[in-house]
Amino acid sequence: MGSAVQPTLRIPLILLATANLVVLGARLWPWQDVLGLPLNGATGIDPAVSLLGYIGIVFWVGNNNKEPMRKALGTGAVLGFLGGCFLVAEILLKEQSEGLDVSSPNYILMGLFAAAAILWGFAGLRGMQLTGNAGFGLLCGVWSAMASSLMAAMALLSRMYSVAAPMESQDPWKQYEGLAVGNQATQGLVHSLNSITFFLLVGPLAGAAFGLAFAFFGKKSKD
Repeated sequence: MGSAVQPTLRIPLILLATANLVVLGARLWPWQDVLGLPLNGATGIDPAVSLLGYIGIVFWVGNNNKEPMRKALGTGAVLGFLGGCFLVAEILLKEQSEGLDVSSPNYILMGLFAAAAILWGFAGLRGMQLTGNAGFGLLCGVWSAMASSLMAAMALLSRMYSVAAPMESQDPWKQYEGLAVGNQATQGLVHSLNSITFFLLVGPLAGAAFGLAFAFFGKKSKD
């Protein structure tokens, strides 16, 4: 009897990325006003483009028919969801500290991100063990980091809906010029958008680095 096909968890990742994109689009409505955001609208456009890229990458990479690679990607996704819990904890801790007008120790915030990155590294290690290919270990690290980053983005988007909408004028985006000018809600929106872009872009880069580094310590498992 043949073994069951190992899931890569591609569908959950695509659904999570799509949910992020839908929530982001609803939050930035009306879309024509996005062009008034900093950097000629790039602050709002960058996370949307990144999410579209995620959907394309997940669909392409996850559509793999080789069982060892599917197994490695499935493990990477599970580790990524666990890593996402650390990123969400980092976001919540930082926001709670800001609400209390205190600063969270940087080493705690960095430690939470590092904990997630170590899990991405183990995803790379597992990819190397199953395929004997360090390059695929790197890809598994990226795959895992993408799952974590999507969770972090959703946490930030959810938080954006818990604060007042920045509709204090007919043209709120143009009220924002740097950190010192503009209404508080708009400043918070811009900060959240920048944070989402940070996680979506930096997460996979860190996943690639840790995945490749950990892959060098692995050996291909014997069948």
